[in-house]
Amino acid sequence: MKKTLALTLAAAMALSLAACSGDTASESSSAAGTSEAASASTSAETGTVANKDKPLVWYNRQPSNSTTGELDMEALTFNDNTYYVGFDANQGAELQGKMVVDYIAAHADTIDRNGDGIIGYVLAIGDIGHNDSIARTRGVRSALGTAVEGENGIVSDPVGTNLEGKATQVQDGTLEVGGKTFTVRELASQEMKNSAGATWDASTASTALTTWSSSMGDNIDIVISNNDGMGMAMFNIWSKANGVPTFGYDANADAVAAIAEGYGGTISQHADVQAYLTLRLVRNALDGVDINTGIATADDAGNVLSDDVYYYDEASRSYYALNVAVTADNYKDFMDSTVPYAPVSNQLDTTAHPEKTVWLDIYNAADNFLSATYQPLLEKYDDLLNLKVDYIGGDGQTEGNITNRLGNPDAYDAFAINMVKTDNASSYTSLLSQ
Repeated sequence: MKKTLALTLAAAMALSLAACSGDTASESSSAAGTSEAASASTSAETGTVANKDKPLVWYNRQPSNSTTGELDMEALTFNDNTYYVGFDANQGAELQGKMVVDYIAAHADTIDRNGDGIIGYVLAIGDIGHNDSIARTRGVRSALGTAVEGENGIVSDPVGTNLEGKATQVQDGTLEVGGKTFTVRELASQEMKNSAGATWDASTASTALTTWSSSMGDNIDIVISNNDGMGMAMFNIWSKANGVPTFGYDANADAVAAIAEGYGGTISQHADVQAYLTLRLVRNALDGVDINTGIATADDAGNVLSDDVYYYDEASRSYYALNVAVTADNYKDFMDSTVPYAPVSNQLDTTAHPEKTVWLDIYNAADNFLSATYQPLLEKYDDLLNLKVDYIGGDGQTEGNITNRLGNPDAYDAFAINMVKTDNASSYTSLLSQ
């Protein structure tokens, strides 16, 4: 199947990416039910289905207020066939924090590089307005005891530099490991946003660490990142050569391989499950079947997911994949991040499930996780699910760079949308409502 990827400004970018909890899949799968399966199975070419009624899946960036985190329920309930697919950000954030604490405990004799009794860490924050980034920052600070409560929960704001431990956004924590009591301090953190406005920027992260290391040197015992793109940039520029463990998120292939070279660990957000759910929900809505076909219940090809890899939250119409910590103990099992998840890798019959067309965008064509892991998985699943997908790559900066290529929604049967900013769902729904 021919795939189309519109790469805009990708050569100038080296960006890295990167939600909530609910009922278990077994408890709530029936709630999604056939009542939400659409009459949208009619082909777009007939013109009998209005664009506003066609299946719509938000993925990776949940429609929400970037300041408060409040979900945009108008976008999440745009029509009867609208859903969100992501991962459990809070569960993943807790895992990342625990992974760092476990590493400290296992290396208590060597973790404090200058022997001052302070375990100092620096933190690369992806996007201060992104729910997943906020959750990861909070998860790390909570696990390390450096969290401070604010009006909206644990403060996730960057501290700038904090060598003396006087920042108000965090506090010094305490860890007792290996018979020793350590002070834990967030020495520095900042949002990795480049001059053009794009966030999760790997180049900005490497520059930041170069600056921090020149002034703080062996005070830095650990490097932590909201994602692997920034994490690997910092690992390659400084951490690896100085033997400083670096922890990321996403289980990108290069980060997993780097664990053998000293990368501390990463978190797999089960991209294989997320990519499947993104297109499976579209397929089910177009087929007019129970929305959980091939998800909670087996389809006619035998595809089905177990409830230990995902769950459905009916209130937010959201499907969440669960996370797995990837460390030196198990990293060899995660070396190829683009392999479809075996229980849902069976080909659908084209007679029962005829080809349909889908418009799908990626907020930034240069994003490490989405372009190097998520899209290759989508491209394998679209074949298995008999979907012809047009892949649109944005510049990571403006919605207009993406929406201006949705000029003919009539040509598509369904849509899968990955926004630049979580606040901007209406930029897309207004086009589909015309």
